[in-house]
Amino acid sequence: MKEHKEFDSDAEPVTTTTKKKSKKRNRDKEEREKIKTELHEETETIERIKATIQFVPDQPNKTPPLVGYFPSGFDPNKTQNRENGENPNGESSAAAARVRVYRNMNERRNKTGKLELVVSPAGSGVDFVGTSYSGEAIAPQLCQYAVGVLDKKSQTLKIVPIASNKIFRLEPRVGGLDVADKEASANVELTSEQAVNVRAMLDTRYGTKKSLRQSKKRNALKKENDPESQKDLEEKIQSVKINKEALESTSAEAILNVPPYDSSATTPELAYPLDKIVLKGEWDFLQDIYQQLDVGAELAPNAYPSFVCNRIHKVYDSKDEVERKTLSCIFSYITHLVKFKDQNSMDGAASAKNHRIPSILRQKFSTKFSNPESRRLSDDKIHLLISYVLVLTLHADGFRTSPTDIAKDLRMSEVKLRDHFEKLGCKLKREKNMLLATLPVPLQFPKPRQRRRH
Repeated sequence: MKEHKEFDSDAEPVTTTTKKKSKKRNRDKEEREKIKTELHEETETIERIKATIQFVPDQPNKTPPLVGYFPSGFDPNKTQNRENGENPNGESSAAAARVRVYRNMNERRNKTGKLELVVSPAGSGVDFVGTSYSGEAIAPQLCQYAVGVLDKKSQTLKIVPIASNKIFRLEPRVGGLDVADKEASANVELTSEQAVNVRAMLDTRYGTKKSLRQSKKRNALKKENDPESQKDLEEKIQSVKINKEALESTSAEAILNVPPYDSSATTPELAYPLDKIVLKGEWDFLQDIYQQLDVGAELAPNAYPSFVCNRIHKVYDSKDEVERKTLSCIFSYITHLVKFKDQNSMDGAASAKNHRIPSILRQKFSTKFSNPESRRLSDDKIHLLISYVLVLTLHADGFRTSPTDIAKDLRMSEVKLRDHFEKLGCKLKREKNMLLATLPVPLQFPKPRQRRRH
C-alpha cells in the first residue's frame, strides 16, 4: 500500500501539467482560427474598381484646391461634434469649422500670390493659420502635390494639382495676439547697409580665407570716414609734398587721352607701367581665368573675347607660376574692359548682358569712362577705353601684337584701330603678310596734324 500511495503521489503533478498544456494548445488554436476568420472576412469586403484616371490641368480662371494639415493631430470637426453630442461620422460635421482663404491683392499678376488658409473651429478662440510664404512653404519644393477624387458611379479618378504645390501647415494662433505684425516685420527687406553687414558677418563666421580677404577689402573700400579718420587724413594731406612733375604728366595724359605712361622709359614694359593700369587692390578680383585653368576647365568662347581665346595657350605654355598668373589677370582685365564697352553701347549690349564685372572694377570704369549725364559713352571716353585695351594687348603679346582679333572684339575696323596704336606711340609694320604693332622707346607721340587752308 505504501508503494502504491507513493506512486499515486508522484503521478498526480504529471497529470495536472499535461492538462494545462492541452488547454493552452486548444486556446491558441481557437485564437488562430478566429484571426484567420477575421482576415478572410476583411479580404471579402475589399471592393475592386477599374477606374479611368483623368488629369485636370491647372486653369487660369479657377483656383486649384488647397491642402492643410494639423501637425498636432487636432481635428476641429470631430472635436465640435463630440461637444455637441453628435456622431463624428454624421453629415453635419462639415459645418463644424469655418474655412477661409486670403490672398494678397497687391500681387494680382501672380495667379497664386501670397495665400493664407485659416480654419476657425466653431465656439473656439483659437484659429489655425497656414501661409504660403512662411514656415515649410519657403523650403525647397522637391516634388509636386495633387489631390485624387474617386467617383464610384462614373468610375473615374480625377487628379487635380494643388495650388502652388504648397501644403499648408496649420499652426494655432490665439485671437488678439499681434502675430501679423511680427510676420510682416520678418519679411521686411534689408537695406543695402544691413545686407553688407550681414554678408560680412557670414564671411567672418563661415567664409573661406579668400572670402575673408575680399570682405576686408570691400569693407576698407566702402568704409565711411568718421571724424577721427578724417582728422588723420587732413594731417597726412598737409604733410604730403606736391609733385609738380606728376601733375604735369597727369595733364598730359588727359590731353593725349592715353593710360599712364613714362616718356623717359628705356624698355617697353616701363613705358606703360602695368602697376599703374591694374592697381594693387584689383589683382585679387581678376583670378577667374586662372582659377578655371587651374582646375582644368575650358573657357567658354561666348564669355571671353576672341583675343583672349586665341592666346590662352600662352598660359598653358608658361612654366613660371608668376608669369601665368599675371598673364591670366591681364586677359581677365581685357575681358572686363571689352564687356563694359559693350554694355554701354547699342550694338554689343546683348552679348554682355549676363557678364558680371567685379564691383571694384565697375566703380573704377564708371568713374574713368562713363558720362554721368548719359548712359552711352562719349567718343573721348571710348577712345580712352580702347587705349587701355590696346596697351594691355601689347603687354600680353610681348609688345608685338596683331590688331586683327582685338579689332573684332572692339567692333571696329583694323584701319581705325591703327590710328589708336599710332596715338599710343606704336609703329606698324608688316612681317610675313601680317600687320604687327610694336612699341619703340623712348615714346614719341605723333604731332597733331594741321589742315591746309585752301
